[in-house]
Parts: sequence; C-alpha cells; structure tokens
Amino acid sequence: MNWFKRAVQAAKENDPAARTTLEILLTYPGVHALFWHRLSHFLYRHHLFLLARIHSQFWRFMTGIEIHPGAQIAPGVFIDHGMGVVIGETTEIEEGVVLFHGVTLGGTGKHTGKRHPTVKKNAVISCHAQVLGPVTIGERAKIGAGSVVIHDIPADATAVGVAAKVVRLKGEKLVDDPNL
Repeated sequence: MNWFKRAVQAAKENDPAARTTLEILLTYPGVHALFWHRLSHFLYRHHLFLLARIHSQFWRFMTGIEIHPGAQIAPGVFIDHGMGVVIGETTEIEEGVVLFHGVTLGGTGKHTGKRHPTVKKNAVISCHAQVLGPVTIGERAKIGAGSVVIHDIPADATAVGVAAKVVRLKGEKLVDDPNL
C-alpha cells in the first residue's frame, strides 16, 4: 500500500518525535483521520452522501479532526497533533502539505461552487491559522500561527497576521520588522 508508506514517511519527515512505523500507525490521529477520509471520500464520490457524512463524523469524534468527505487530499499530507483541524468540502490539498492543530480550511459562507482553499505542494500551515474562502496557498508557502488568510498567498512566501500579509518572499524580508 503506497498510501501507508507515504503517510509514515510524511510523519517521519515532519515530526522529530516519530520513532517507529508501528507507533505512527497506532498513535497518530492525523494519520488515522486521513486514512479513514479515503473511505468517506470514496462513498462521497459514489453519491452515498449521508453514509459518507456519518462515517466522517464518527472519525471526527474519534480523532478530533473534521474532514468533509468531499475534500480532495493527496497522499503525503501530514496533520501534526490534529485536534481541532477542520477541512471543508471543496478543499484541495496537494502532497507534502503540513497542517498543525486548530487549522481551519473553511469557507466564508458567501460562495457557491468552489468555496474552500486550495493548498499547493509542501505548504505549511501553523497552529490555529484560519484559511477562508476559495484562496490558494502557493507551493512551499508558510502561514504563521494564528493568521487569518483571506487572499491568495504566492509560492515561497511567509504570511502572518490578521488579515495575513506576506512578510517574506523567496527568503527576502518584505517589511522592516526586527521580529521577522
């Protein structure tokens, strides 16, 4: 199973506390939530919407991570700690993305159709960040803890604040804040 290998590899690459494959498979709620999301998503794609939602809600209760069955999540995504993570229906997450606890990839309530974020390869979204609406987080972008993102963030950028602003782009500071 390639999915298992990718999940374990992502955990080992992104969590210095990860010791063994068995430990990861037995004790990492992010791995569990993403594994069971695959079944929920399968049911959703086959128009078994109620069954998909019931299944996803059961695993929300078990893991503390809420992933809508319609969300499209690539292998190799890592959810660290995970408690309080919410991933909306039209969210798309590419491989190598890291999400920390409390992250919301949600809608604003104002859109129809594509109304949740797209997160490109190898982006990192720190704890309690809120990414709202049909925005795109670019490849290798970093979103700071507690940030609220309501606009697209380019590739290789670091964004922080409420509302989030890009403070670094391709490693270069864009603001004269001594704390950055």
